[in-house]
Amino acid sequence: MSRLPISLSSALRKMAGIAVTATAALLLAAPPAVAHPMPHSVILLDVHKTSVTAELDLPVGDFSTASGIDLNDSTTAALTKQTPAIRAYLAAHLRPTTLQGTAWTVTFGALALGRTEQTSTGPYRELTVHATLTAPQGGDTRHFALGYDAVVHQVVTHTVLVSVRQDWATGKVADGDENTATQVGVIRIDSRTMKVTPLTVDLESGSVWSGTFAMFRLGATHILEGTDHLLFLLILLLPAPLRAARNRWRGTVDARTAVGRIARTTLAFTLGHSLSLALSAFGDLDIPARPVEAFIAFSILVGAVHAVRPLFPGREAVIAGFFGLGHGMAFSLVLADMHLSTTQLALSLAGFNLGIEAMQLLLVLLALPSLLLLTRVRGRSALRCTCAALTACAAVGWLLDRVGVPNPVARAADSAGSHTSQLFLVLACTAVLSTVRLGIRHRRGRGVTGDEHEPGTARTPVLTARGVNEPSQQGG
Repeated sequence: MSRLPISLSSALRKMAGIAVTATAALLLAAPPAVAHPMPHSVILLDVHKTSVTAELDLPVGDFSTASGIDLNDSTTAALTKQTPAIRAYLAAHLRPTTLQGTAWTVTFGALALGRTEQTSTGPYRELTVHATLTAPQGGDTRHFALGYDAVVHQVVTHTVLVSVRQDWATGKVADGDENTATQVGVIRIDSRTMKVTPLTVDLESGSVWSGTFAMFRLGATHILEGTDHLLFLLILLLPAPLRAARNRWRGTVDARTAVGRIARTTLAFTLGHSLSLALSAFGDLDIPARPVEAFIAFSILVGAVHAVRPLFPGREAVIAGFFGLGHGMAFSLVLADMHLSTTQLALSLAGFNLGIEAMQLLLVLLALPSLLLLTRVRGRSALRCTCAALTACAAVGWLLDRVGVPNPVARAADSAGSHTSQLFLVLACTAVLSTVRLGIRHRRGRGVTGDEHEPGTARTPVLTARGVNEPSQQGG
């Protein structure tokens, strides 16, 4: 019986140990966030180069009291009917200006009514309104006066919390909410004068480095929590150490060949999504999200089938590059609503892409020992097919969800993104335990067969550091 060379076994044990350490560190990187409704208004600002977009979250009860607009009827038709009155009321009470007093232009966008929630003080509901505040020629979106007294002018106990949710120049680029935004001020009525003083928004200047590095972090987070992107790459890499023969996976290739396949597939995926990300971002393409997301789900399904039965053995890199184009379009959707200038877009694209690649490389390195060693454990074929089946189920769930059929499988698969680190820890620990078990068997002189034995095969290749060796004829 052929045995795993001591030098290779030692090297893989070290790699697996490093994988456990690095993955354990990732487990501590994502603290949970909580949110709850509050009985005050909130204005969330997204700061751009020539404009500021604002999301106004207004308690329905206080808003109706102050404006006289009845929002008890929550139907879409009723809200549409009240939309002109809501916009007219807000236009009279939202007056941003430059610090010198020159008025900005305000336009209102979508309106929505949230669901009623039960709180300790009774039912609570919010009206959400989106607005775009455009600075005049020469205006500064980092230093301006926000004149706002909606609701406050009638409900004197009401307060308005104003926060910055997104600001590229200071490194705030991820989508956020009241709990993650940076508060810049509070608007309330002055009890002495019974007037509301405009809030001076005075933001720090920021830097190119802050914005670029924030995009790097966003790219890394996106690939870490983007379950579909990561799952596609991993399921495509799963059969990399295997040898295809007669439309089945039979035996393993040498470690060098397996690592080469993994490297080429990862590089091709990188090139594919980098190219489409750049074309989508600079081409200012209006890409519909649903077809792109359905394409990604389909790519995962194809990869899962390939892990069970070889569809394109030896051409995984080509397939990774092709499907990578679709994944890059999905990445570009993250940048689409940031309204960045040309310079900011170029820097953001570079930082975001580097973040994706850095995290992707780290995760592939963490998975590498497991991908190589798990082909040598007992029941390896069943384990591979189980992983492929679970992946296929997730892909089908996503595909149905993205063509308009919501389902619990898609929701469960989406939530798995918060457990990526735990998944890699399990893989790394399994690799370590497998390596220890192999070492014990070697020391006992029993030997290890490193093949992928399939029923009906008489001879089985063995994984060695040099290549695929053919052992002697199997008995029977």
